[in-house]
Amino acid sequence: MRRLPSLLLTLLLISLITFVVVQVIPGDPAQLILGTEASPETLADLRTQLGLDRPLPLQYLSWLSGVLRGNLGVSLRHGRPVTTLIAERLPVTLSLAILSLALAVLVAVPLGVLAAVRQHSALDYGVLVFAQAGLALPSFWIGILLILLFALSLRWLPSGGYVPWGENPLGALRSLAMPVLALGLPVAGVLARLVRASMLEELARDHIRTARAKGLSEPQVIVRHVLRNALIPTVTLLGLQLGFLLGGSIVIEQVFALPGLGRLVLFAINNRDLPLIQGLVLFIAALVVGINFLVDMAYTWLDPRISLSRTQIYTDEHR
Repeated sequence: MRRLPSLLLTLLLISLITFVVVQVIPGDPAQLILGTEASPETLADLRTQLGLDRPLPLQYLSWLSGVLRGNLGVSLRHGRPVTTLIAERLPVTLSLAILSLALAVLVAVPLGVLAAVRQHSALDYGVLVFAQAGLALPSFWIGILLILLFALSLRWLPSGGYVPWGENPLGALRSLAMPVLALGLPVAGVLARLVRASMLEELARDHIRTARAKGLSEPQVIVRHVLRNALIPTVTLLGLQLGFLLGGSIVIEQVFALPGLGRLVLFAINNRDLPLIQGLVLFIAALVVGINFLVDMAYTWLDPRISLSRTQIYTDEHR
């Protein structure tokens, strides 16, 4: 409850910054809708209908009052409510983000643990190379290579498009397989490196030597005493990466022709669809803020000794 006012203030500032930035994007929305051949009278009538002739503070307050009622406005190009467009595209982006993060966790945590336990071994060096590749290789380049291999050469997977889960779950999984790999593997490299570093830090602590002196087996020491504490900074990065995947998958959605929020953002910017841009940015920002709040709460579950105030300091330091 103490965090709630700061979260709301963050969203308010984001909405204001977004509104101001959108206003400086070149182009007239009415001109884009009617075309270059429209008469000045027709353009003036459309600007009045859209409310673009009112002072900017009144436009912002009008939009903000609609947001508080759950109304993000109507798209200028689609002619449909922004909330409806978001609801149609959200399952694609959400599926892509969650599956990519799940793949990253399933790959990174075991690799990071094994690399720390077998430090300076061939496995350890292999994990470090994998992590460095994840940092260096852009996801869109990985996506293009996957298309060349699995779609064009082997013909195992479709090169693009999306099949809804309700129509064909297996088809949906096949359409998302390559995008998930392209997004998940770089994140897995980053996570594996962090898990390894956190594990090595925990393995050097005094209470680990005490646990071994009590006669606990090595798997018990690793799982019960080392891994749980090592996951605290990892959870921070997971929250940040999930926010990035939700809001930053524009390029991957473009490469694989996925009808997600990323392509919708790109369409809105290219067509100067002001209500759609503002609604999308505010919605994605609310998702990221909510995810970070849940990450803060997860600390107390991983380590009940951590208070909320210490958790916030810890989170800010690692960010």
